[in-house]
Amino acid sequence: MHTNIDTLFANLWQDYVAITPSAQKVHELLGEFAGQAELINDHVAFRTFNIDKINLDKLAKHFLALGYEEKGQYDFEQKKLKAKHFEHADTNKPKVFISELLVDAFPENVQSIIHRMVENIDPNAAQQDDFLYSGTHWQVSSEDYETLLDASEYAAWMAAWGFRANHFTVSVNHLQHFQVLADVNSQLKEAGFVLNTSGGEIKGGPEVHLAQSSTMADHIEVQFSDTKKRIPSCFYEFAQRYKMANGELYQGFVATSADKIFESTNAKN
Repeated sequence: MHTNIDTLFANLWQDYVAITPSAQKVHELLGEFAGQAELINDHVAFRTFNIDKINLDKLAKHFLALGYEEKGQYDFEQKKLKAKHFEHADTNKPKVFISELLVDAFPENVQSIIHRMVENIDPNAAQQDDFLYSGTHWQVSSEDYETLLDASEYAAWMAAWGFRANHFTVSVNHLQHFQVLADVNSQLKEAGFVLNTSGGEIKGGPEVHLAQSSTMADHIEVQFSDTKKRIPSCFYEFAQRYKMANGELYQGFVATSADKIFESTNAKN
């Protein structure tokens, strides 16, 4: 396991921008507006399956070992997902959002593809330093990918990309030149970036103490066992947090908004 938070996030970022070139461009664009301040990540998100060898808790161990604590649990009934979020005492460290697909909620043919993939993973893989950015540990055919895609966009994404940051998130609260998320969105659209409009361009708002938006995922060519396909990779998110009645900034997540953010990687619109 990593002993240094910054090293872990630096490695995650390098892996992420390698398949999400637009994120590097967004980072540079917003960096110009951040003045001397560096961009602060609100949170980084990960995906997995609820299979013992590599379940949510196995991913979370990497962060718990670095001083993170579990702070919230979420259910996504329609997408058949469960999630938790974790926070560090140092509020400048990104929050961590980890979700897992409830594999047994799917038809047999979908389950068998996922179980075949997971069987290829070394039993000790989840303990390795680089596990959180280790990518796929399996080969799937384009046909299996399409079968998963019909059942769950999330499952298909996992089959193609495996273990890595699904997205990083700019903290709008730390941007000096922008007061509100809508202004960030305008700047992004002006620069030609495509935003996720599922559930509206901005999900949430002051009434739920969190506003979120995101780009749509880049499309990158992936080598499947039988052919190459251009499919969605990762996206970049933007979050603005609001004060609660007690005067403190809300630190949690809003399931109805997150539900729509997941759709930033949808291959079928």
